[in-house]
Amino acid sequence: MKVALAAAHLAGCSTVGPTTIDRDRFDYVSAISESWKRQTLLNLLKTRYLDAPVFMDVTSVINQYALESEIELGFSWNGGQTQSIGGRGMYTDRPTITYSPLMGEKFARSLVKPLPLAPILLLIQSEYPADTILRICIQSINGIDNTRYRSVAVRDADPDFDQLVVLFRRVYAADGIAMRSRKTETGAHLTVIFRPPVDTAAEADIRHLKKLLTVDPRINEFKVVNGKFALSNEEIAILSRSMLQIMTTFASGIETPPGDMAGIHMDEAWQRKGLNKAHPRPWIHVKNGASKPDAVFVAVHYRDRWFWIDDRDIHSKAMFNFLMILFSFTERGRQEAEAPVITVPTN
Repeated sequence: MKVALAAAHLAGCSTVGPTTIDRDRFDYVSAISESWKRQTLLNLLKTRYLDAPVFMDVTSVINQYALESEIELGFSWNGGQTQSIGGRGMYTDRPTITYSPLMGEKFARSLVKPLPLAPILLLIQSEYPADTILRICIQSINGIDNTRYRSVAVRDADPDFDQLVVLFRRVYAADGIAMRSRKTETGAHLTVIFRPPVDTAAEADIRHLKKLLTVDPRINEFKVVNGKFALSNEEIAILSRSMLQIMTTFASGIETPPGDMAGIHMDEAWQRKGLNKAHPRPWIHVKNGASKPDAVFVAVHYRDRWFWIDDRDIHSKAMFNFLMILFSFTERGRQEAEAPVITVPTN
């Protein structure tokens, strides 16, 4: 007589999700942050060499976990006298990452369209240096042009532009300027308000600034409009730069390796177009060499060379981070539902 008994058959699934949050959340943040920095530097270099910048966004990260266990126990006798015991466990970690290239309408909206004025003025009110914001983000104010970067077709700033941004910085530092967004029946409107001067020096600066802007010196509140020229002396017309123009501005100061003929020919083209390349200080200082150094803030390999920003270069790091903040202002307007362009299981 043979008796077979499946004494135990235990299968279960235990959750591991909560224990992975502390590890995976910070790992993904670090990985996405580093890849974003490297992608930004790479595209600055591409812009410097007149190569097409390409951005690939990480639109979603989904991680699936499973922990399964199974125990089997069996006996048989009546001559056979056999017994068996066994167990099995399985752990699965299945991340899926979705990428979306910046192209078509999204490329135009994010890189080619001028930045909205409200966030730019908000940066000034957030204690970013007013002259730095104006030099980087603004192309013209009431017809006074900043340096114009168009590939290798460039033009130096109007003589009054430097004076305008210096005056704006001084007046703002003396609490002589306030910016406000007001809602009306036709939508939100930005205004620039000149406040009562604190002393005779501030009064002279405000008077000079109004004269440069060719606005009515008798009033102190002016509507801000998009464009190069104002339609009346009660408006201030501001034309902002696009992210592509800002990237070109940053890229223009990147030094190319010695003997790099492509870089030499581009510098010669810039000089023929009238741009003074003797910048007192580039917005970011990008070093290059045959090998990657140890102390780097961000580094990429491009055109058989390593390019990097030194981790001890506080000015370049601050300007690089500011550039990345500006990218957050480009995601605006109608967002259409789109299917993922490419979804990659990573194991």
